[in-house]
Amino acid sequence: EVQLVESGGGSVQTGGSLRLSCTATGFIFDGAYVAWYRQGPGRGCDLVSKIRQDGTIYYVDSAKDRFIASQDNAKNIVYLQMNNLQPDDTALYFCAASRHDVWVGSIDPCGRFGNWGQGTQVTVSS
Repeated sequence: EVQLVESGGGSVQTGGSLRLSCTATGFIFDGAYVAWYRQGPGRGCDLVSKIRQDGTIYYVDSAKDRFIASQDNAKNIVYLQMNNLQPDDTALYFCAASRHDVWVGSIDPCGRFGNWGQGTQVTVSS
C-alpha cells in the first residue's frame, strides 16, 4: 500500500519561509512524477510544482522565484521550500506521486489521479 505523508506546514507572517516535506512508504520517488498541489479557502485544487520523471521541475508562475522543489533520493523524501510567503499562499498543501504524468494544471477534486497524502496546512498572515 502506498502512503504519502506531508509535514512542515505552519503559520508564518508575510515574507516568511517554510519547508514542506513529503515522505513515502510503498513508493519510490526516484524516476517518478511528484507534484505539489494546494487548495486555498474557497479555491480549487491548484498545481504548484511538478518534478518530472527526468528530474526537470515545472512551477506555476506564482511559485517561480519563490518556491523550490527538490528530492533526496537516498532518503526518499521530496521537499518544497517556500520563501517570501504571501497571504494568497494560505492553503492545504498536498504532495502527489505517480509513475505517469497524470497532472496538468488544476484538477477537481484534489486526490484525483495517482497517490496523494492528507495534506499539511500553511497559513500566512499579513
